[in-house]
Amino acid sequence: MAQALIEPAPAKINLALHVTGRRDNGYHNLHGLTVFTELSDELQARPAPADRLEVRGPFAAGLGVPGSNLVWRAVEAFRRRWPGAVSGGVEFTLDKMLPVASGIGGGSADAAAALRAMSRLAKSPADPSALMTLAAGLGADVPMCLLSQPCEISGTGEILRPLKKLPACHLVLVNPLLPVVTADVFRRLEHRNNSRMPPLPDGFEHLSVFSMWLADTRNDLEEPALAIAPVIGVLRKAVGGTQGCVLSRMSGSGATVFGLYGSGTQAMQAARDLGRAFPGFWIAATPLLGGSESQ
Repeated sequence: MAQALIEPAPAKINLALHVTGRRDNGYHNLHGLTVFTELSDELQARPAPADRLEVRGPFAAGLGVPGSNLVWRAVEAFRRRWPGAVSGGVEFTLDKMLPVASGIGGGSADAAAALRAMSRLAKSPADPSALMTLAAGLGADVPMCLLSQPCEISGTGEILRPLKKLPACHLVLVNPLLPVVTADVFRRLEHRNNSRMPPLPDGFEHLSVFSMWLADTRNDLEEPALAIAPVIGVLRKAVGGTQGCVLSRMSGSGATVFGLYGSGTQAMQAARDLGRAFPGFWIAATPLLGGSESQ
């Protein structure tokens, strides 16, 4: 059996997410700061007689039938765009470690990992710009997940400006295992023409400066998500009360709440404390990708 090619699918965290308008086609204009974590799903790919997808892991059951998820759609889109670029089939194995419909981009990250895998398996790598365009057709979050590095996002999420540097940061993620549907959150959004984030520099050297900048930002989807899942407010207060937390906020459309910390020790202790307070919830501590320690 051929050796598997492995692509991580890092969790996406919206440290800030401003909704700045709505387009005629129903899509929303966004302005935000997105980061990624070492915590991820993992996609394995190896040559096979035909395309096949196996999903395993603690959250495999939440994805439904294999042919309908974003990994499969990404593979089909790649083959339509570059017919014959990958000869033969590909057998994919997705280890689903991230909760589904949780506001941390799990499905989009999986689709992006599939596009990267197909490009690596192709006779010649896909043009990066064309691959990014293909990603945008799969979903607003897929282009940023294809990049998987800290970036300022705008447009519907397809306009990306990578940041050069962030301070070393760690996150604690808490999810009540209550799926929140993004479309339902946007339907409850009352104000759709909100202000943009403050001007964003190319990067931040120190956590103190970074946290001060973040204090002037927000997640405009948090209020409508709270109406669907009030536990989000409980979690945000609990996470914000842990030692060393400089910011507590909901990510994306929820229901995952994150806490931002300056050290791994603080994050691990917070995760342990929260685990005792909320048994049965999904809780994880993880470093940020792209912080100064991982440069």
